[in-house]
Amino acid sequence: MSIISKDIQKAIQLLTDEQLVAIPTETVYGLAGNIFSEKAIKSIFSTKKRPFFNPLIVHVPSVSSLENIVTHIPKKAKLLADAFWPGSMTMVLKKSSKIPDLITAGKDTVAVRVPNHKVTLELLKQLPFPLAAPSANPFGSISPTKPTHVESYFKDDIKMVLDGGSCTNGIESTIIGFENDEPIIYRLGALALEDIEAVVGKISIKNKKEVSPDAPGMLARHYAPSTKTFLVDDVALEVTKHQGKKIGVLVFNQSLNNDSLTEIILSEEKSMQKAASKLYDSLHELDHLNLDVIIAERFPDNGLGKSINDRLQRATFSL
Repeated sequence: MSIISKDIQKAIQLLTDEQLVAIPTETVYGLAGNIFSEKAIKSIFSTKKRPFFNPLIVHVPSVSSLENIVTHIPKKAKLLADAFWPGSMTMVLKKSSKIPDLITAGKDTVAVRVPNHKVTLELLKQLPFPLAAPSANPFGSISPTKPTHVESYFKDDIKMVLDGGSCTNGIESTIIGFENDEPIIYRLGALALEDIEAVVGKISIKNKKEVSPDAPGMLARHYAPSTKTFLVDDVALEVTKHQGKKIGVLVFNQSLNNDSLTEIILSEEKSMQKAASKLYDSLHELDHLNLDVIIAERFPDNGLGKSINDRLQRATFSL
């Protein structure tokens, strides 16, 4: 029997009972639990097989909810919240003493966002507690952008996936931290760097940290298919190095016109937004075809192309 359901009241009951529910957001599906329930939070880590040193993101229904979560909101954080919430931006801010250390990996900061998804905003408004919700996938695997992705991962481990359809943005939120009250990018994501800089000016990127990461998504290998995957500038040339193998290719906008391959074109219209929204679903599709290799094309390094390249780089084997 399917665990996918549109019943918000059932989700509320399960979450209130310290159970986990997979929830939709505009970025990816999250594996959600009550932030004040140690049982629920430990269950998130164990279900995902996620290390405890990797902090979780807290989801709240509105900007006004921040006052219960954090102790200090820098001026530029207020500007960013006004510009992008609800939306695909997570901010790392000084945490209130109410926030359990389990969620923040013992740090004095907490990652928080207001998701831009009608179903989950409705859920959050009806709950008396915020939700911690990392991506609803086993640690390191491809993130889920459809209810069926989550069900295939966790059908025996959780009781419900709240069905909100396919995720429109398709890659995780951009994470912004603050050092001396100045914003800094900890994770590239569904909000383009240029859009952020239009609000707060030039911003630096610090998005790799293997030990005690400041935010989710900073580990070198992440978001990865089980099939060996390569990220290259010239897909056709890389294909010639794998003669006789079952090959899947992921390209931006132009077909290789090679019938011996399984090919997915992310956006014939050259839309970065469309390519980002299809990225994980396409990787799931190729990963289930029992291929020998997946070869992905590197994107132009601007706008959402930077974020797509970041995800593909972490999903691949270095050449």
